[in-house]
Amino acid sequence: MADSTGFLKFDRQSPPRRPVDIRIMDWKDVYLDRESGEDAVFPVAAVREQAARCMDCGIPFCHHGCPLGNLIPEWNDLARRDDWREAIERLHATNNFPEFTGKLCPAPCEGACVLNLQESPVTIKQIEFEIIDQAFANGWVTPQPPQELTGKRVAVVGSGPAGLAAAQQLTRAGHEVTVYERADRIGGLLRYGIPEFKMEKRYVDRRLDQMRAEGTRFVAGVEVGGSGADDLTVAELRSGFDAVVLAGGATVGRDLDVPGRELAGIHLAMEFLPYDNLQALGELDEPPINAAGKRVVIIGGGDTGADCLGTSHRQGAASVAQLEIMPTPPDRRGERNPWPTYPLIMRVSSAHEEGGDRLYSINTERFLDDGAGNVRALLVHDVEMVDGRFQKVEGTDRELPADLVLLAMGFTGAQRTGLVDSLGVEVDGRGNVVRDSEFMSTVPGVFVAGDVGRGQSLIVWAISEGRAAAGAVDNWLTGDSALPRPVTPTAVPLR
Repeated sequence: MADSTGFLKFDRQSPPRRPVDIRIMDWKDVYLDRESGEDAVFPVAAVREQAARCMDCGIPFCHHGCPLGNLIPEWNDLARRDDWREAIERLHATNNFPEFTGKLCPAPCEGACVLNLQESPVTIKQIEFEIIDQAFANGWVTPQPPQELTGKRVAVVGSGPAGLAAAQQLTRAGHEVTVYERADRIGGLLRYGIPEFKMEKRYVDRRLDQMRAEGTRFVAGVEVGGSGADDLTVAELRSGFDAVVLAGGATVGRDLDVPGRELAGIHLAMEFLPYDNLQALGELDEPPINAAGKRVVIIGGGDTGADCLGTSHRQGAASVAQLEIMPTPPDRRGERNPWPTYPLIMRVSSAHEEGGDRLYSINTERFLDDGAGNVRALLVHDVEMVDGRFQKVEGTDRELPADLVLLAMGFTGAQRTGLVDSLGVEVDGRGNVVRDSEFMSTVPGVFVAGDVGRGQSLIVWAISEGRAAAGAVDNWLTGDSALPRPVTPTAVPLR
């Protein structure tokens, strides 16, 4: 297992990103790939060296950092030995979509790597993506249709990572699975929430091709529980399927209830982000919400805010500032954030490399009017933490000019109107659909997977919950199941 001295011989290295001045002129992936030319990518030999840094540590804490239970030391060693075919078998054993996690996951596994005690973890995420990239390039990713059918029909509502994982598992178990998506294309947030420069949609499309070949049916442009002519009623849903998996995500954006919120030019992040993917496809020249030539202020310092930042750069914003009410993160772990928990430290994403100001410990008091009903500025002030509460720092009031404000402060739970209310499932105080230890809601036969039940979380949790919920559905329909269940509904990240 592994090269036990590799971490002494090789330093941590990551693949190169395209130059900033070039990549902000298009919507392509910020990382170079083999389609850009052989000399432009991270060589396979370099990836093998990075895999050799996996140190045969005895207790692989990376397993505990990943809710999928990925067999990380095993496929690291296989990559080191250039055995990519066996590596993808080990990787697919726990993860339906390593190309998604290899692009989008913040890698809690790397945070839990033993080498992260020296702040130089194995580049697990890059090795993972190399494995699946090699697999697709060599034709090893093929459809896996079921050997026999059960005669049971399952509806999956929502086509994000949780819904797709549940659908693929249930299809392979022999059930007839239909995935419903209210948007015009399949993919959920993978399609319209993640900018093209973070993950090109060709990765989604090629995986959907595999799933269609396996027998999964996809229906886009249909809202389950909606009132449109083409929508599916709850009565039709329940009568047409033996089981239902709710995987619609936590789609209700957190708003900011301060004076001036009604002014034009203030939008939730998910009102803004979907249009960039249409721009990237060449299907939209002038998005209805456009940062071009504007002074943009993004409220929220997380990944969604960074997505808004990168999108604003590519649309040609005059300036961009990203505000965060929390203090500036430290450069290194603090005493209350010990290894192997996820390191809460200052991170610089590709979007932050491209420009813009990051402002911390700032609160927005109100939005200011230009006299014509449009936002012209934010009235902000500094804050400090006193006895666990934010307190205004007197004398720090100031105006921050803005023509476009994007609210990227996270999400508050599932959309209630429509399907959730019509089904009559119970919702908890945090806006999440309640489920039992078997991922079933309070309505028999209706199961819950991903953010709609867990709340806003990471893509690895969505995929792991989709896999686990599929096992619960299969067991409920047939009385037994060989499908894996990597997590329970109450499982939490390392704390």
